[in-house]
Amino acid sequence: MDWIYYLTMTGVFAFGISGVLTAIDNDFDIIGSAIIGFITALGGGTLRDLLIGETPVGWMKDINYLWAILASIVVSYLFKNRIQKLRKSRFVFDSVGLGLFTILGVQKTLDLGLNPIIALLMGVVSAVFGGVLRDVLSNVVPLIFRSEIYASACLIGGGVFIGLSSFSNILYVNMLVAMSTVFIIRYFAVKKKWTLKF
Repeated sequence: MDWIYYLTMTGVFAFGISGVLTAIDNDFDIIGSAIIGFITALGGGTLRDLLIGETPVGWMKDINYLWAILASIVVSYLFKNRIQKLRKSRFVFDSVGLGLFTILGVQKTLDLGLNPIIALLMGVVSAVFGGVLRDVLSNVVPLIFRSEIYASACLIGGGVFIGLSSFSNILYVNMLVAMSTVFIIRYFAVKKKWTLKF
């Protein structure tokens, strides 16, 4: 499944840029930015792999994860001014990574034969915990703890993927629809200011 591998690298790259942009906004130096990019890109997947007993964790077995993060750092700095002019740039990269990592996390857990509910939770862990660590280290209240729709978008997207997988064997279609669901929910939640606050 080479295309799943490329999707994973795309998610790592997107989350890496999201992390580096956050670090730049907080006036971190390049080392600090690299650390935040690394943690944002790989923190959730690392925690997921540890929880499901997959060790060494994925990025330790494939140097391309680190190359993808390095590329995200280089792109973020080379095109820093251009990217920062786009008000929604960090949102876009964060949302792309969110959708990709949710579904990849669900799929990886299902492949191990674990319960779909556990797979759904691991999809959320994959997607959001890198961002949680990024925000904590940047001295920001993590999005998952605010009223903004974030983890709930992952839950819905992951549920869509599990539901589609129960009657369709076309994996790439199931993944594309589910990832798009996460992105669309995030987009409209931000645009329309939807929240779960009562």
